Amino acid sequence: MLTVEKIGGTSMSALKNVIDNIIYFGRSGDSLYNRVMVVSAFSGVTNLLLEDKKTGKPGVYHRIVKQEDFHRPLQELVAKLKSLNQQYVDLGLDLAVADSFIEQHVASAQRYLENLAGILASGYVSREGILQAAREILASIGETHSAFNLTNILKNKGLNARLVDLSGFDDTRPFTIDQRIKDAFSQIDLKTCLCIATGYAKGTEGIMREFDRGYSEVTFSKIAEILKPAEAIIHKEYHLSTADPGLVGVENVQPVGYTNYDIADQLADVGMEAIHPKASKPLEINGINLRIKNTFEPAHPGTLITREYISSSKRVEVITGIDKLVLIDVYDPLMVGNVGTDFQIMQLFFNHGISYTFKTTSANSISIAIWEADFKQELIDDLQKSYEKVTVEPVAMVCLLGTNMDQPGLLAKAAAALANSNINIVSAGFAMRKVNIQFLIAREHFKTAIIELNKAVGKAD
Repeated sequence: MLTVEKIGGTSMSALKNVIDNIIYFGRSGDSLYNRVMVVSAFSGVTNLLLEDKKTGKPGVYHRIVKQEDFHRPLQELVAKLKSLNQQYVDLGLDLAVADSFIEQHVASAQRYLENLAGILASGYVSREGILQAAREILASIGETHSAFNLTNILKNKGLNARLVDLSGFDDTRPFTIDQRIKDAFSQIDLKTCLCIATGYAKGTEGIMREFDRGYSEVTFSKIAEILKPAEAIIHKEYHLSTADPGLVGVENVQPVGYTNYDIADQLADVGMEAIHPKASKPLEINGINLRIKNTFEPAHPGTLITREYISSSKRVEVITGIDKLVLIDVYDPLMVGNVGTDFQIMQLFFNHGISYTFKTTSANSISIAIWEADFKQELIDDLQKSYEKVTVEPVAMVCLLGTNMDQPGLLAKAAAALANSNINIVSAGFAMRKVNIQFLIAREHFKTAIIELNKAVGKAD
C-alpha cells in the first residue's frame, strides 16, 4: 500500500536512524518501494538560511533585507553543509558528488539573489515581492541538500531511490504548487521505486507566503492529497504523548494511541503541533489517516489520527498548554445589552492581524488571550480609545483535551487539583463539545499545573 511519509529535521540529522528505522525497518525487496519520503532540511540549516525559529537570530535572508553583503554568510553556509556531508560518508554518501552538488546549487541561488538584490536596490519595485522571492529561494536550499544526500546514500546501497526535487530551481514553467507536484510524479512508477521528495515546493503562489516555516508539512499534505495514499505518516523525534515528559517525567506519560483531527487542531492552537493545521485539513477532508511515529522507536505503532475516531470511554487524552500568552481584558459599563460590542472589538484585532487563543465574556467585559509574540501596543491604544478600561496581564494556559471527555465532575476534579496546589484560576472556558477545557493561570504556576492535572486526570490509555 502506498504511503506518503514526512521526516522532520531533527530526525534527518540522525540519518543512520532514518535509514535503519524508517527506510529498512521491517521491510525488504519490493516492500521497500511504493513510498514517498518528504524530507525536511537537516536540523538548524533553515535557521541559518532564514532566521532561528526560536530565538529570531538572523540568517542570510536578513542580510538581504538590510541590503548588506550576503556572499560571505552564503559561503559559510556552503562550508557548513559540506561539513554535514562528511558526517554521512560512513553511511555511503559519495562525498565528492554531494559537495559538488551543493556548491553548484548554492552558486545558482547566489546568482538569483544577486539579481533580486540589484532590483531591490533600484527602488523601482515593491520590497515585499522581492524579499518574498529571496525567502523562497533560500528556504529551498536546505531541503534540496538533505533530499539529495539521502537519495545518493540509498542508491549506493542498491535501492531504486529517486530524487523528486520540487524546488524548481532551473524550471521556469509557471506551475502552481499542485501542478508542480502532479507533473513531478506523473511519469513515476511508485510501485518500483522509493521517492525522496523535497519538503520545499516551488509554486507561483509562493508556499512561504501563507505557510512560512510550516511549508514542509504543507508540501507533504499536498503530495498526499494528490497521490491518495493508504496512510500518511509523520516521523518525529518523540511520541505524541498524554503530557510533556520533560515536565511530568517520562514515567508519568504514555503515547496517545488514537485521536482525531479535531484534537490535532486543538494541539496546534497551543503550539503543540502534531501537524500544521493548514496541512491537516486536506488530509482530513480527503479521509486520509495520519500516523505520528517516533523515529527512534520504530516498532511502536505511534498515534493514529483519523476523522472519525471517538474514544469508547470517557477520558482525557492529552494535557498540554502554553506559558507565553497575554490576557487582554476590555471593560466598559455600557457593554451590557449593547449589540455589536464583541464584533467591534474583534474588528480591531482583525485590523492589527492578531488572532486569539481564548475568549470569555461577562456583562461588562470581554477577556481575550493572544500569543505574547503577537502583542502590539497599537492594539491596546486603539482599544483604550473606545472602552473605559483595558487591562493586560501575562498568563499561561493549561488544557485538557479529548475526543470523549464530557463526564460529570471532570471540571471540578481539575479545578480542585489546581486549588490544592494554591494555583488561582484567572479564567476558564470550554465550548459545548467539550473537546478542550482551558484554564488561564499565572505563568509561574505553569509547570506545577501540568504536573498536578496529569496526576489528577491524566495518563489515558
